[in-house]
Amino acid sequence: MQWFKIRIHNEKRQVYDPLRRKYVALTPEEEVRQNTLYQLINALKVPQSLIAVEYALQMNSLQKRCDVVVFTNEGKPVMIVECKAESVLIDQSVLEQAARYNFKLKVNYLWLTNGKSQYCCRINSKNGQLEYLDFVPDYNTICGK
Repeated sequence: MQWFKIRIHNEKRQVYDPLRRKYVALTPEEEVRQNTLYQLINALKVPQSLIAVEYALQMNSLQKRCDVVVFTNEGKPVMIVECKAESVLIDQSVLEQAARYNFKLKVNYLWLTNGKSQYCCRINSKNGQLEYLDFVPDYNTICGK
C-alpha cells in the first residue's frame, strides 16, 4: 500500500487514498485524515478492510458523513474518528458533531484530531459517560479483545 502519493491535476494538489482507491483533493483536513488512516493501520493495527472513509449516515432528513469509522470483523462499528484541519480547534462543537454521529452508530470510542491535538474517549456502555484517555488504543483494545 502506498501512502502519501501526491500529484498535481488541473493545477490542484491531490493525494492518493489507498482505502478509497482514488485521488482526492489534498485539503488541510484530508492531510490530517490521511495521516490518521496511516496511524490506524500501521501503529494501531486496524485491518484496512475494516475502515470506512467518509461513511454515509442518514440522520433524520439529512445526509451526513463520518470522516472515518472502524468496524469489528462482524461489521459492528466500534470507533468514530473525526478529523479537522490543523487550523481548526478541537473543541466542544467537534465533540458534539461526533456524538451526533454516535446516536446512530453506538460506538465504544471517539477520536477527535486536527493532527496536532487529539482527544480519544471511551464511552461507558452502562451510563454513557465519556472517559478521556491519554492514548489511542490499538485495534484489539477497541474491539474489547
